Amino acid sequence: MIVYRQRGLANIHTFLVTLIATGFLPLYREILPSLTYVNLEEVELLPYVVAVFLGMVTSSRLIHDRATHLHQLEYWNAFVLALRQAVVVAAFIFTFMFMAKDRTVSRLFLGSYLVLLTGILTVLHSRLPRMLADILFPDSAKMPTLFVGRTGNLEALDSWITNRGHLGMIPVGLLSDTPPSRIERAVAPYLGTTEKLAQVLRERRVGQVILLEWIDDPLVVERMIGLCESEGCRFLIHNNYGAKFARTFIPLEEGGHHFLALQHEPLEDPLNRLLKRLVDIAISLPIVLFVVPPLCIWVRLMQRKQAPGSLFFVNPRGGQNRMSFNMLKFRSMYAIEHDINKQATRGDSRIYPFGAFLRKTSLDEFPQFINVLKGDMSIVGPRPHLPKHDDEFSQVARSYRIRSLVKPGITGLAQVRGYRGEITDPEKLHRRVYWDLYYVTNWSLALDFRIIFLTGWQVIRPPKTAY
Repeated sequence: MIVYRQRGLANIHTFLVTLIATGFLPLYREILPSLTYVNLEEVELLPYVVAVFLGMVTSSRLIHDRATHLHQLEYWNAFVLALRQAVVVAAFIFTFMFMAKDRTVSRLFLGSYLVLLTGILTVLHSRLPRMLADILFPDSAKMPTLFVGRTGNLEALDSWITNRGHLGMIPVGLLSDTPPSRIERAVAPYLGTTEKLAQVLRERRVGQVILLEWIDDPLVVERMIGLCESEGCRFLIHNNYGAKFARTFIPLEEGGHHFLALQHEPLEDPLNRLLKRLVDIAISLPIVLFVVPPLCIWVRLMQRKQAPGSLFFVNPRGGQNRMSFNMLKFRSMYAIEHDINKQATRGDSRIYPFGAFLRKTSLDEFPQFINVLKGDMSIVGPRPHLPKHDDEFSQVARSYRIRSLVKPGITGLAQVRGYRGEITDPEKLHRRVYWDLYYVTNWSLALDFRIIFLTGWQVIRPPKTAY
C-alpha cells in the first residue's frame, strides 16, 4: 500500500542522510588540514562521530514529520529542516566536548563542519527523495488505482492523489452509481457504474481499489472485497468521517479494536508526563528557593508604601480535569472589597502603581512556581481562569473545556502568540482556545522549551497586551 511506500521512502532517506552526515566528519578531518594550519592528529574523533550519529538519529523525527511532502521540499524548507538537524547535532557535539573537557579538538573544525553539514543536508533534503522515488518505484512498480464512490468524495482527494505520483500511484478511473453531473477535468475519468468493477479490474490491471466512502450495506462491500481478492488487488476504504462532520478524527487501535478520537493526547503517555514533571521541578525548585524569597521582601516593602494588605492574592482557578485549585499571585491591586470575577483592564483603578509594574513584567506570576512544585500547575500549559469565567467561555467556544485535559501553566502557547491579558471579544477567545488546543494535541518537550524561551523574551520586552 501507498502508506508503506511513503514510510519506506522516508526511512531510506533518513538512513542515507544519517550515514552521509556521520561519515562526512572523519572525511572532513582528512581534508581540513590540507586547507588550513589546523592540526587534528591528536583528536580522538570516535566520540564526536558517535555524537553526530546520535544527533542525526534524534532529529530523524523532523524528517518523518514531513514524510508526506518530503519529495516536494523547496530549497528554503529544506534549509530550515537541515538547520534544525544541525542544531541538534551541535547540541550533542558540544555537550560531549564540555563534559569530557576536551581541549584537543579545534573549534574551527567543529564549527566549519556544522556549517558544511547544514549545506549538505539542504541539498540532500531537496534532491534525494525524488531520486530515491525514481529508483524505488520504476514503471514496473507502478500501482494503477481505481476509485469507487461519489465524485464529490473523489474531488476531496484530488491534491492527495496528485501528490502520490512519485510513489507509483496512477489513477485509472472512477466507478460510481451517481455519474458526474458536469463535464470537468477530473483526476480520474468516469468509467461507469460499480457493476463494471470486475471488468475494469481485469482490463486495466488494477493494483489498488479505494472505496471513497463508508457503505452501510455489508453485502455490497463484501462483493467488492471478493472481486479484489480474486484479482490479487489491494482494497482500501477511505475514512470520510472528517468531511462528513467537518472535523478531524484520529484513528486509534487498542486491544484489537479500532476507534476514532477527536485529538492526539501526548501527555496521556506516562513517560511524557514524567519528563514534563521533571522539567517543572528542575526549573521551579531553584526559583522558589532563591528568586521568590527576595521578590517577596521587595514586593512586601512596596506594598506597605503603596497598598497595605496581604502579600499574596489567592483565588480559585480551574485546573486539570476541571478540578479547581488555589492559585498564588503577588497582590497587584489595592486591598479593598472588589469583584474578583471582573477581569483586569488597561488603566484599571484597582491596580496600585507598583502592582502595574508587577503585572507588566509578569513578576506577579512568580509565586505560581509554588503551585508548580505542589503539582497544581505546570510551567507551560493553558492559562487557568476563574471557574465563573470557565463557565462563560465554554458557552462561547464549544471546545474550551478540552484545555482542562492537561495541567494549566504559568505561561502558554496562546500567551507567546500574543493572546494574553483581558479577553474582550469572542474572536480573541476563539484564537486563544485554538492555540491552547494546539498545545494539548501537539505537546513536546521542544515546544515547552520554545515557549519558555519566548516567555523570557516577553519578560524582558513586555508586549502591548501586558498590563
